[in-house]
This record gives sequence, C-alpha cells and structure tokens, in this order.
Amino acid sequence: MPEAHSPEPAATPSSVALWLPVAFYMAFIFGLSSLTRTPAMPGGSDKVLHALNYAGLGLLVARAVSRGGRTVTGWTVLVTMVIGTLYGVSDEFHQSFNPPRESDAADVLADSIGSGLGAAALYAWGIIRARNGL
Repeated sequence: MPEAHSPEPAATPSSVALWLPVAFYMAFIFGLSSLTRTPAMPGGSDKVLHALNYAGLGLLVARAVSRGGRTVTGWTVLVTMVIGTLYGVSDEFHQSFNPPRESDAADVLADSIGSGLGAAALYAWGIIRARNGL
C-alpha cells in the first residue's frame, strides 16, 4: 500500500520577496508626492485618498512583517502602523520641498489610519482563513 503524504507547508518567502514590494510601493507614494499638481478631490479633501494609498502600504508591510501573511497578530498591526506613520511623516517632509505642495499633520493621521486598516484587513483575512480551513 502506498504511503500517504501530507502536503508540504508553503515555504516562507525570502526577505527580498517580502520587502521588495514594500519598497516599490513606497517609491510609488514618493512619486505621487513629487507631483506639483494633484487632481482636484471631491469635497476638496484628499484624506480618503491618503488612507487608501496607505492601506495598500499597510497590507504589504504587514505581509512582510509577518513573514508572508500567514500569522498576523495585533503586534504586526501595531508595527505596521508605526512604519506607515513614520513613512507618512517622511512623505510630508518630502512634500514640504515641492512647491506648491505643503505638509499637513492631518495627512499623516490619514496615512497612519490607512496603514492600520490595511494591516487589519490582513489580520481579518487570517481569521477567516483559519475558520474556513483555507
């Protein structure tokens, strides 16, 4: 009788495979910050756009911090928010050198919230995946 083999667990991605998408996404955000003219936002506020952009960053950072997104913890979400907030601060600093753009603390707050939401989405997906045996 042939021996039954259980499927091999997925290998942990390399650090390069985990952090390279983060670096590319940060470069994308940096590029957006370099624009001197931004499109007009509905209602005049760009906070939702900041949160959405940083939610993407938060998802990627949480994936990298958790070594592939298999086990995302509250600690992962917190670390992700710290990284997202620090990058948001550096992004606003960068914008201060790009007239007519200017720094805005409310943008950093939106960045922080967005990065937390992205990490929380990966955390929630882990719970759903575990409950459904995915």
